[in-house]
Amino acid sequence: MVIGKNTWVRIAVINLAIVAVLGTIMRYKIGFALPFLDQKFLQESHSHFAFTGWITHTLYFLLVNIFRSSLPSIDEKAYRLLILFNLLTAYGMLVSFAIQGYGPVSIVFASLSILIGYLFVWRALKDAGRLPDHHPGKNWIKAALWFSVLSTLGTMVLSWMMATRQYDQETYLASVYFYLHFQYNGWFLFACFGIFLDYIRHFNLNARLVRYSFLFFGIAAIPAYFLSTLWADIPGWLYGAVIIAAFLQIAGWYYFIKLIREYLSQLRVSFSKLVLLLFLAVGLALTLKLILQLGSTVPAISKLAYSFRPIVIAYLHLVLLLIISVFLLSFLYGTGLLRQNKPTRIALLIFAIGVILNEAVLAIQGIWSFSYTVIPYANEALFGIALLMLISLLLLAAFQLSPDKSD
Repeated sequence: MVIGKNTWVRIAVINLAIVAVLGTIMRYKIGFALPFLDQKFLQESHSHFAFTGWITHTLYFLLVNIFRSSLPSIDEKAYRLLILFNLLTAYGMLVSFAIQGYGPVSIVFASLSILIGYLFVWRALKDAGRLPDHHPGKNWIKAALWFSVLSTLGTMVLSWMMATRQYDQETYLASVYFYLHFQYNGWFLFACFGIFLDYIRHFNLNARLVRYSFLFFGIAAIPAYFLSTLWADIPGWLYGAVIIAAFLQIAGWYYFIKLIREYLSQLRVSFSKLVLLLFLAVGLALTLKLILQLGSTVPAISKLAYSFRPIVIAYLHLVLLLIISVFLLSFLYGTGLLRQNKPTRIALLIFAIGVILNEAVLAIQGIWSFSYTVIPYANEALFGIALLMLISLLLLAAFQLSPDKSD
């Protein structure tokens, strides 16, 4: 199995379909009876496999492709083994978390996953450092890798709490949000920026705009974590830093949009209308995310939002599905790593529509929850949307697995 061939991409799409299967089952359990499966266990299996088996696997593959195309030589065998072992730990967590939740077996697989991640980062940082200094994605990639390591501090605290049985609600939530923040807003987001900038590097990008965008996002990344902990009592100086971080993120996004506008004509040549449309949806979702984070600096809004589970779920899905997952699928398709044919286009479009509908219903459900109003048939609607996304991903996977002479 050679890195760079479609095998890794096919595995990624299959894994995303598995994530959708678990999500659909969870949605079914909310509206209907399914007593022999534990919802909490399914949730742990769903989230761990989504992070490791889908997103991290895909980012590993895409980063290695960058190194292969930009460097004179890399250790192909080492990367191949690391990606393979990452997949094995992902499948181990998929099964063990679904059966036992946080238990001895699942904790072993989760620990091995972190260890494999450290080994990948160690090797990838060396190769990222060998990229030319003028490479527009170099700093984004290096920062993403460091953030992936930083995020694991949250899991270490959680493991310590479980091992010592010293549970504290605020520490528990702070640790969970620490992990999520530096995965979502660090590892995932910065890697996507770096991968995209690498692909369009031949546009002779405006280095000043790239530098400013990275600088503002990079400075904001660590203090922005505390946007997730404004429900706790934090010092005034830290609250001020959080507000500045929220504005810095928007400034970084402003410079990135300015960069994209300068090269819009080249992008229209490089990508199909469908891919550009999906990229636009991702961009609008990221804009909404940054605005929501700025709004959350108002303490009353922050405490209110984190008090209602639908709001938290809506935000997490906004990032994981509409921003990260839609971007990765669009990028894989736009760069020819997914088959560029009509069935694939239809499956991608249906999935994107399902993601947007899912986000819309979750948002409405979350907003109505402020007045403690239950929306009739909301859970049934979300189950139907989950089925739509699942069917689209099963079709997408089938289209990639079917024989094709062009492979």
